Amino acid sequence: METYLGLDLGGTKLLIGELDRCGNILKYKKYDSGFFNQQAALEIIKESLDDYVQTVGWTGDKPVAMGVGLIGRVDTVSGIWLQIDPTRTHPVPLAKELSNLYGIPCHIDNDVKAATRAERVFGFGQISKNFIYVNVGTGIAASFVVNGRQIRGSHFNAGEVGHTQVGVNVGIKCGCGRMDCVELIASGIGFDRCARLLCKDYETNLQIPEDIANRVQVKDIFTLSQKGDPLCVQLVENATQALANLIMNLVRVSDPDTVVLGGGIVSDGFFHTKVLEKLNATTIRFVTNGVVITKLNPDFIGLMGAGAVAMNV
Repeated sequence: METYLGLDLGGTKLLIGELDRCGNILKYKKYDSGFFNQQAALEIIKESLDDYVQTVGWTGDKPVAMGVGLIGRVDTVSGIWLQIDPTRTHPVPLAKELSNLYGIPCHIDNDVKAATRAERVFGFGQISKNFIYVNVGTGIAASFVVNGRQIRGSHFNAGEVGHTQVGVNVGIKCGCGRMDCVELIASGIGFDRCARLLCKDYETNLQIPEDIANRVQVKDIFTLSQKGDPLCVQLVENATQALANLIMNLVRVSDPDTVVLGGGIVSDGFFHTKVLEKLNATTIRFVTNGVVITKLNPDFIGLMGAGAVAMNV
C-alpha cells in the first residue's frame, strides 16, 4: 500500500503522521514547537521527524512522498518557505532540504491552503468546485477555490483576510498597521486582545491572566457569555458580527456556493449559530450549500492537508 507522510507545523505544535491515498491517518505523533523562527523551525522538524522514524516508524515501505503545511508565505512551486510574518523573514529551501535528508520527495504549502486542499480532496470539495475555506483559530485566514483551483496570488499571499476591516470598531491597532482588523476581534488572539482592552468598561467574572504570554481561554468566554456575563456577551457579539461581515464580504468576491469554516473557534456550535444569525439572506442567497463547519476532524484537518500536499493534488 502506498502511503504519504504529512507534517502540520502550527504556532504551538508539530503533528507528524502517515496517511493513505484516501486521507485516512494510519499513525501519528504530536510534538511541541513553541515560538520559533524559520531556522529554529527547520531544526524542530528534523529532530521531531528523526524521533518519529525511530519511535513510530513506517506502516510498511517508506512513504512515497512527504508534505508539509507551514504558517506564513510559501512558494509551492520552488519549495521555498518564504516567511512566517514580516518580522520573521528568512527564506528556506525546505522541500529540497527535507527531500535530501530523508530520501523522500517533498512538497510544502501554507497551513490554511493545505487544510483547504484537504477540504477540496476529502471534504466539501467533493460536492463543490467553488468554495471558500475560512480558518478561525489563533488567527484568521482563508483560501479560495474557484472552478476547482486554489487561488494563490502573485506573491503566494492570497487569503490573508484576517487583515480586513469589517465595520466592528473596538480601537485595536494591528501589527499590519491598520485598525480593528477582524483577526484582532474574532480569533483566539483577538478575543484575548479585546478582553484586555474592554474589561475596564464591563463587569465580568472572566479570568484574565496578568502575563500577556498566557491568553484568555475562548471556551471560558463562550461559557460565561451564555450565563450573561456582560464582558463576554459583548466579546461574542463583536466577534460574531465581525466574522459574519467578513464572510459576507468574501462571498461578494468569488461567488462561492459553499463557505466552509474550520479552526478551533468555530468548531463550537454556539459560536457558529450566532454567526449564522448575522448573515444577510440577500447577500448569501447564492451560497446554496450554506455556511457550514467542516466535516473533517478539526484536530487533524491540517495533517490531512499535509497529506494532500504530499500527494501534490
